[in-house]
Amino acid sequence: MKMQDKQVRWQHFDSIDCLRHAVCDSIALSASRAIAQSGRFTLVLAGGNTPRAIYRLLRDLPMDWTKWHVYHGDERCLPADHEDRNSLMVEQVLLEHVAIPAHQVHHMPAELGPVEGAKAYAKILQGLGSFDLVLLGLGEDGHTASLFPGHALDNSDYAVPVFNSPKPPAERITLSQQRLNDAQQVIFIVSGAGKQQAVDQWRTGVAIPATLIAPAKGVDVYCYEVALA
Repeated sequence: MKMQDKQVRWQHFDSIDCLRHAVCDSIALSASRAIAQSGRFTLVLAGGNTPRAIYRLLRDLPMDWTKWHVYHGDERCLPADHEDRNSLMVEQVLLEHVAIPAHQVHHMPAELGPVEGAKAYAKILQGLGSFDLVLLGLGEDGHTASLFPGHALDNSDYAVPVFNSPKPPAERITLSQQRLNDAQQVIFIVSGAGKQQAVDQWRTGVAIPATLIAPAKGVDVYCYEVALA
């Protein structure tokens, strides 16, 4: 095990269903623990197809939804009703089916553009404290949220604008490395053989963007269809 892996807990699952249920169980446990301790649960959601399926499972669990506060790790600068918006997916798959109060749902206002949207979201996050749980994905190029390889991002604020994304659309908003690291728990959800190179790089110490996320309590990486040699 490499030195940097000491705070990275890798878990491999034999099926995508096992991975999805394991993530759901972890979310439920984190929520119950946070609500018992502080009366609220702050969760950062990831976009993508695997999280979509997880959110469908999650909505059927008997949770105290009124104590949930929902945020996003990143968002595409598109109209609010665009089919590629993470917020629209979350609304359709999860939020329309559970009793989270509307004022506790904090979508990134990416329709304002990357600069103004990031400023607005940074204000929402001011004074929040540590997130209870952050969910993240991993791109084939090693990116997470919208922290891409080779991008010099301003890490001085909670939310930062992204330009020239290698994946369309070019303009996005992402939580900063600093803000993503301010979390009690971080789970990476990694599925698909196309992620193998990024996983190999991570495990051998290559500085891909995902390695920037290294909170004090470490991270959990849930994997399917990638080998953990």
